Amino acid sequence: MATPARGYAAYLFDLDGTLVDTAPDLMRALNHVLADAGLPLVDEAMTRHWVGHGVRAMLNAAFKHHGADVSSARVDALFDSCLAYYGEHIADHSVPYPAVVDTLDDLARRVPLAVVTNKPADLSERLLEALDLRRFFASVVGRGSTRNHKPHAEPALYACEQLGVKPHEALFVGDSATDVKCARAAGCTVVLYRFGYNHGQDPDTLDADAVVDSLAALL
Repeated sequence: MATPARGYAAYLFDLDGTLVDTAPDLMRALNHVLADAGLPLVDEAMTRHWVGHGVRAMLNAAFKHHGADVSSARVDALFDSCLAYYGEHIADHSVPYPAVVDTLDDLARRVPLAVVTNKPADLSERLLEALDLRRFFASVVGRGSTRNHKPHAEPALYACEQLGVKPHEALFVGDSATDVKCARAAGCTVVLYRFGYNHGQDPDTLDADAVVDSLAALL
């Protein structure tokens, strides 16, 4: 696929797996609750397949992997424990992907940028602040910012409204089918980062307008 051209009025970015490699800290939070539940720990490679649909989905995937029958009440308790642990260790090992900082710095000098993520809004803000990335974004739309979350169009539409642009003027940059569906529903052009959290799906098969090996390609 071709590299996207410059000239968009705004850029919307997914967070986990697109801007920041968060799997190391998510794995540690997941293993914290698996240990509490008396279940075997998992490695980072396995965790990467489960990241991107939210913490509860990650927990359920791990329980399914272990063949564990966990009650909904127990899942709720472990979910709260996982979020609390993760919030305390949100950037211990997480780092921006290569070229992310320079790309954001260049783009933010020219047009408004937003984060559009399914990560809870408060944790998104905390992660961006911890990694000194918050300064690049005029808006951060996370889970809880809108009634619906990705792949629904609402988060992208809300971000465009916040930035004062029309959806067709914005480029959505993500890493998964969830991002493609959200962008398409909103009317945004969409580009995928090849090395993010795509749940084992080949990014070239996900109907994005382009797939890039580095966010530097946006420049």
